[in-house]
Amino acid sequence: MDVGGNGGGLPVNNKQRAMLPNKSRGEFTRNPRKDSEGLSESPDLEFEYADTDKWAAELSELYSYTEGPEFALNRKCFEEEFRAQVSDKKWTELDAAQHRAHAMRLLDGLEMIAREKRLKVARAILYMAQGTFGECISEAEVQHWMRYNIFLLLDVGTFTALVELLNMEIDNSAACSSAVRKPAISLADSTDLRVLLNIMYLMVETIQQEDPADRPEWRVIRDTVRAELGAPLFNNEPISVMLFGMVTKFCSGHAPHFPMKKVLLLLWKSILFTLGGFEQLQSIKVHKREELGLPPLPEDSIRVIRSMRAASPPASASDLIEQQQKRARREHKALIKQDNLDAFNEKDPYKADDAREDEDDNDDNDNSIEAETFPLERDEVMPPPIPHPPSERVSFPKGLPWAPKVREKDIENFLESSRSKFIGYTLGNDTDTVVGLPRPIHESIKTLKQHKYVSIAEIQISKEEEFQKTPLSGGEEEVEMCSTELLYQGILPSLPQYMIALLKILLAAAPTSKAKTDSINILADVLPEEMPTTVLQSMKLGVDVNRHKEIIVKAISAILLLLLKHFKLNHIYQFEYMAQHLVFANCIPLILKFFNQNIMSYITAKNSISVLDFPHCVVHELPELTAESLEAGDNNQFCWRNLFSCINLLRILNKLTKWKHSRTMMLVVFKSAPILKRALKVKQAMMQLYVLKLLKVQTKYLGRQWRKSNMKTMSAIYQKVRHRLNDDWAYGNDLDARPWDFQAEECALRANIERFNSRRYDKTHSNPDFLPVDNCLQSVLGQRVDLPEDFQMNYDLWLEREVFSKPISWEELLQ
Repeated sequence: MDVGGNGGGLPVNNKQRAMLPNKSRGEFTRNPRKDSEGLSESPDLEFEYADTDKWAAELSELYSYTEGPEFALNRKCFEEEFRAQVSDKKWTELDAAQHRAHAMRLLDGLEMIAREKRLKVARAILYMAQGTFGECISEAEVQHWMRYNIFLLLDVGTFTALVELLNMEIDNSAACSSAVRKPAISLADSTDLRVLLNIMYLMVETIQQEDPADRPEWRVIRDTVRAELGAPLFNNEPISVMLFGMVTKFCSGHAPHFPMKKVLLLLWKSILFTLGGFEQLQSIKVHKREELGLPPLPEDSIRVIRSMRAASPPASASDLIEQQQKRARREHKALIKQDNLDAFNEKDPYKADDAREDEDDNDDNDNSIEAETFPLERDEVMPPPIPHPPSERVSFPKGLPWAPKVREKDIENFLESSRSKFIGYTLGNDTDTVVGLPRPIHESIKTLKQHKYVSIAEIQISKEEEFQKTPLSGGEEEVEMCSTELLYQGILPSLPQYMIALLKILLAAAPTSKAKTDSINILADVLPEEMPTTVLQSMKLGVDVNRHKEIIVKAISAILLLLLKHFKLNHIYQFEYMAQHLVFANCIPLILKFFNQNIMSYITAKNSISVLDFPHCVVHELPELTAESLEAGDNNQFCWRNLFSCINLLRILNKLTKWKHSRTMMLVVFKSAPILKRALKVKQAMMQLYVLKLLKVQTKYLGRQWRKSNMKTMSAIYQKVRHRLNDDWAYGNDLDARPWDFQAEECALRANIERFNSRRYDKTHSNPDFLPVDNCLQSVLGQRVDLPEDFQMNYDLWLEREVFSKPISWEELLQ
């Protein structure tokens, strides 16, 4: 797999590799699964998709387990500073004025020249940001003091000082050259950077947690910091651009010691905080449609998806054969209880009450995945579901969850084909004239127009075409300088490099990647200085490494999805520019490669040690870790971050391929159908919806036999995915009329994007025909013109040939 022309993987030196768990030999693998996927029925996953996980989980994922000893070091640095200034009082016993005075003293200490002293002060500030946990007795108390201390630090201006120090560390050429020469990079090489990034992450993550009980001054601080982070105040660029620069510097090999997980987490949370999450995106979309005079959205997509129930798709043919063989072998060992069968045959809420369908379903049950499940097998694959309070569900009338949509282009195509069929002539883009067409066609057009949906993107494209046609008379475009626009302007010059860098790291962190010698090492901020010497230490490091990779995948998938969605709302060509560079950097095959694994095992993986998670580890006494406790993991039904990453990657794939015929054909060429169909085994409605969308767009190209043998998948698409009226997705009728010309389609799109970027952002290379002309004789003659050296040497010759030898009528010239 090649991303942007370079390989990706995970290199470590031989000593490190020897100590890490070897998956190929099956060492230290947790929660082993069966090799053949989907042999057991799994319960619905009680997963609620959101911008982020719970606050405590997001805090704990910042630290690797290898960093555990540094919590005590931070406390020691703070207490030394604190005792030197304050008597024997505790931090929690001081009043607000004393708190502020000490925070100001620490802020002054960040300006020390000596690196060791500066690092000590930074650790003391980090201990404050971690909630001065030494004086707390519960996790809730730690979180309370975190909020208080972080708002105090922000109020005195700590964040700006930290950004300046981070800039200094990024440009620290001595640290970079030292890291490049080292054969194996460890945690110690990134100490200064990690401390700074930890404080900044805790600040951004904490400040965006809104609470109705927040003080009014805290709300003011939150709004101020949000505006500052999104504005080009740091080196004339938003902080996100500076972090993108760190990512590319790391991937180029010039700074292999950068703690990439922390950089990506801070980048994700900075984008989320400044641009807004999915709820804000929905409200921005509603507001923009109102501004453009478009009708309101037919439904709230977030609420519809949350109300959906997961389907139970059938097993593949190979699984069915294997199941039948297994059943024959095990029939004498186990009997299926009737109540199990009843639970498995539970009807889908969106299925129509039709007697024939019930009969068909009963006939299919012999071959379906549900009826073949043995209780013992089910328990091996997934732990029993934990009871959760019922989430809010939207009550739908009997029928489909989505209102159908039709594009203007679809109405035009329908009318064109109807006119040429019944009348024998066409009228171009006229969608109103129905003279001569039969009555049923009138009804069809009326129905299509009732469901016509005009997107914001269509309006933006038509406006851009007007600007390109009439550059002078079209007037000046009013560009709203919102956070999204400022971020796009900041990353525009190097956007292709940023996309390649993110995909390289994603490839290195993917569980399906093989270690290569020429690929980047993403373990700089997880490997200890001294590699483990016991089996227990090695197991703990193996869990830490896998968790580290999962968090990186989570951060990158969230960054890409947020940027795509915000750019699409801000201007369609900003979205297309980013999407095209992701496609050129092989993002589509990379995501498909990611899903080409036992996805159920990935989603139920337990690469976490809950007793070592912050803030649990700093409040409670740590029990003695054993191989058994590491092997057991936690009791969660699934891993939130892994399911979140999978849904994000599927949404990115949908965004890249939607309405792009050439990219849809890439899905077909890369044989994505069986990979995506395996992902349907995860019983989570939102994930299934995006898998079904990807299958729907390529169904007509997969052939009649595929459709015939996957009728349950086709039914699931019909039930759960939005319908486009007159879209024959289930048939291959327009195959001959649409040849796959990848180059032409992408080149036309690229030309439009370049014209947009040039018109709006490239003020230096404006068209000379449209520049104002100086008609004043005196100012033109008074301009200094630099003449070339050979002209000056032959000046006499030029005078003779061009001036003296040519007759000039001075009277006419002066008139």
